[in-house]
Amino acid sequence: MAALVRDVMTPGVVAVRPEASLVEAAQLMRAQDVGGVLVALDGRVLGVLTDRDIALRAVADGADPLTVSAQAVCTPDPVVVAPDDAVSRADGLMRDHAVRRLPVVEDGLPVGMVTLGDLARAQDPSSAMADISRAAPEGGPGPR
Repeated sequence: MAALVRDVMTPGVVAVRPEASLVEAAQLMRAQDVGGVLVALDGRVLGVLTDRDIALRAVADGADPLTVSAQAVCTPDPVVVAPDDAVSRADGLMRDHAVRRLPVVEDGLPVGMVTLGDLARAQDPSSAMADISRAAPEGGPGPR
């Protein structure tokens, strides 16, 4: 089993500006085949915006996704981990904060994301969660 977050995280950052519309964010999620993006400004993580946030915090309330900003709907000030943190720390933070993904930040800058699926693949590659996180969704290359 991988011991460090850097061994299991998805490297690279998919981010939107705080003022980006929810439509822009959703289009980026689709293009990058991810379920969440960072909301960032000048390299600083301001929040995490997920497809679930868009659906439940905006669309379900009748908000116009063309005019509502990513910052207005995202989870602000997210819990983060460092690449050299233990995988067990990431697991504990996800459990304690009931989140499915954590930004990975090094020297104050985002460098990747670690997801529940990443942890499942690292901890038990034969688990149902690991299988599901590896499977390609309908019409896409596979989740991240």
